[in-house]
Amino acid sequence: MPSFAQSLEKTLHAALANASDRSHEYATLEHLLLALIDDADAAQVMSACGVDLGDLGDVVKQYLDQEYESLKTSDKADPAPTAGFQRVIQRAILHVQSSGRTPSPAPTCWSRCSPSATATRSTSSSSRT
Repeated sequence: MPSFAQSLEKTLHAALANASDRSHEYATLEHLLLALIDDADAAQVMSACGVDLGDLGDVVKQYLDQEYESLKTSDKADPAPTAGFQRVIQRAILHVQSSGRTPSPAPTCWSRCSPSATATRSTSSSSRT
């Protein structure tokens, strides 16, 4: 598997783990952003744009811990990616495909992030980011 695909899979797993560690029912764009801060490629891009990764990480963690109390669940099921989370991943894949590059194989965790895998979840996820 190409290193890009391995990096993507690691980041997607980290985003889902960020939600799971907080007992959140849904994995949101904020969980994905927190995972991207720890992704070497994404961190390099954000740093080049002048982002203070330490400050960003602190703000996102604080937001997740304080503002997403309503996402907490006692259910031990894996968090379901929100519609926004799914769209970002799908658009990234479409972007790679439209660039003429050969897309990397879908990461094994993609089945947890794809719309068909979460179709049985409550439709209330589409109202969250």
